[in-house]
Amino acid sequence: MGQGIFHEHNFRSSDGLLLYARSYGPPPSPSAATPIICLPGLTRNSRDFHELASFLSTSRGIPVIALDYRGRGNSERDADKSHYTVAVETTDVITACAHFAVEKAIFIGTSRGGLILHNLVDRAPSLIAAAVLNDIGPVIEIEGLLAIRDYLNSSAASPSWAKAPGYLRTLHGGDFPVLSDGDWSDMAKAIFRDEDGIPVPDFDPAIAQSLRGLTRETPLPDLWTPFDAMSQVSLMIVRGEHSRLLSETTVREMRRRHNAMTAFIAPGQGHAPLLHLDGPRDAITAFLNDLARSR
Repeated sequence: MGQGIFHEHNFRSSDGLLLYARSYGPPPSPSAATPIICLPGLTRNSRDFHELASFLSTSRGIPVIALDYRGRGNSERDADKSHYTVAVETTDVITACAHFAVEKAIFIGTSRGGLILHNLVDRAPSLIAAAVLNDIGPVIEIEGLLAIRDYLNSSAASPSWAKAPGYLRTLHGGDFPVLSDGDWSDMAKAIFRDEDGIPVPDFDPAIAQSLRGLTRETPLPDLWTPFDAMSQVSLMIVRGEHSRLLSETTVREMRRRHNAMTAFIAPGQGHAPLLHLDGPRDAITAFLNDLARSR
């Protein structure tokens, strides 16, 4: 991982849990550019956004904040496992915005982060200046969700840091042919934490276990109503070329309903695309440039 400079923050959730965030660039303020808040995937953390946050904060002078949800990364694990829900995590995002005195932000939501944005637009719509949805939309494909269930609950584990990148390539390489050896190494550093020299997934195992009851017959939420509520928000969708969670059909319908939406297909990537690679990074930069010109 690159050496971008960031500051570490801890703050309390509304129910007293100690949560963690990283900030890059200048602190949010009325005189600064509209801040970007990065929301990671289901079991992921702020380290996923390190390269992108470093780039955006240094090249554009934008304040960037990346969050660890409860139970992930450096945030405290919750004793009540029933709190690992989109609704509770949305409340935590609202609390984070209050902690950083952010009244309006551009949100980048990867997978679970995008689901939180669908909830946030109902709970606190005034917070959303614009949004980037990374490989997530109003319809979740069950096959992709089952694949996530299976690899998160697999008994296999990486036996060493040296073998961790190869282990991840074995799991996900078919969906991510574009990734280099360095990319797989960076992914390992983002996903795992070190415990006595052994890489261990950096999230509460209860989060993965909650998916074990998922089947092809499990009803999934229809999120078109909250998506339609984003019609007044500048919106971008990034879909991995090989995504099994977000379909091309869903993206077409999203564009029909939100005809000003920007869409980008991340070549050689599956769920969920690494946004700091040249293609997605350049597309997000162009989206931010368009936002700046429209203001």
